[in-house]
Amino acid sequence: MTRPNEARNRGRLKVFLGYAAGVGKTYQMLAEARDLKQRGVDIVIGYFEPHGRRETIALSEELEAVPRKVLEYKGSRFEEMDTDAVLRRRPEVAVVDEFPHTNVPGSPRLKRWEDVHVLLDAGIDVLTTMNVQHLESLNDQIWQSTGVRVRETIPDWVLKQADEVVMVDLTPRALLNRLARGVIYAPERAQAALQNFFKESTLVALRELAMRQAAYAIESRLPDEEPSTAAGTSVAESQARERVLLVIGPDPSSAALIRRGRRVADYLQADCFAVYVTKTPDFRDLTDNERESLERHLNFARGLQIETRILEGKDIAETMVNFARIHGVTQIIVAREKPTALRSWFASALVQRIVNLARDMQVTVVADRSIRHVAA
Repeated sequence: MTRPNEARNRGRLKVFLGYAAGVGKTYQMLAEARDLKQRGVDIVIGYFEPHGRRETIALSEELEAVPRKVLEYKGSRFEEMDTDAVLRRRPEVAVVDEFPHTNVPGSPRLKRWEDVHVLLDAGIDVLTTMNVQHLESLNDQIWQSTGVRVRETIPDWVLKQADEVVMVDLTPRALLNRLARGVIYAPERAQAALQNFFKESTLVALRELAMRQAAYAIESRLPDEEPSTAAGTSVAESQARERVLLVIGPDPSSAALIRRGRRVADYLQADCFAVYVTKTPDFRDLTDNERESLERHLNFARGLQIETRILEGKDIAETMVNFARIHGVTQIIVAREKPTALRSWFASALVQRIVNLARDMQVTVVADRSIRHVAA
């Protein structure tokens, strides 16, 4: 993981991935950190969350820790990683727990993964931890399978940029035994956990997602085998590249569509567009609230590294499909909006027009799902 200081450019990122609290991500990370120290590597703890787990705390005691920064917010004191202090200390490797964490307001950066990128840019290697449910593109899938809406997420491209992803595994039964013994949480918090992620069926589903994500991380790093054709071009180059187009708008269903589209594009290794068609150049056909909602969706898509476009045209379906054809789109994903008195017929007519016009492309119509339960 490390290399001589003079050869350093950007630091390397290693992520210990799990599917729930208590599987041993932090323990495994600290065990590796201790091993690196014993081999003479200059390593420090930038941030570590002990959660009262004695065995994990014992591992951390052998490592140098950079003091945290204390911030006040709404009359309370919070501790965050002092990124500037880690930079001044300039170790070869920094241990940074809880990669998706949201920093307290007043911090230099919104998310801890952004702090980690500052360290990487400075040439410092980083070991970090996260659970699979914090991936942004899985947010709706996690909610649909568990009934819990995860609030702290990271864009998928952040994990994709990791140099190494290691899944830390534990069977759901063993994890529930650890919970019952009080190893993971205190008794009162353990009871609350059993109502959310710590149902056995939920843990099984999350574990499968984590395994798939770890396998995808490995597969995406394997060198492509591209045997040359007689004409001197590779087979991959001779085939059309997959391109995905997401039909978005101000409706709330666009957020879920963007997540799904990002996931599909990642698996296909495809380019991805998020496109909105307006009939008027100044959006006169939208209310103020709809304009704000549309801008949120466009910014959300950009944050997931999806190329966004706003097109103008009187015929929305025709404008959308013409753009898709010009840009070599192979798959269009569009949401079927929830029925309302005003938009039910228009929404279904628009979807049907896109399907009819885009017969040379795959069109996926995604049903909008109503909210069952939301939890922090």
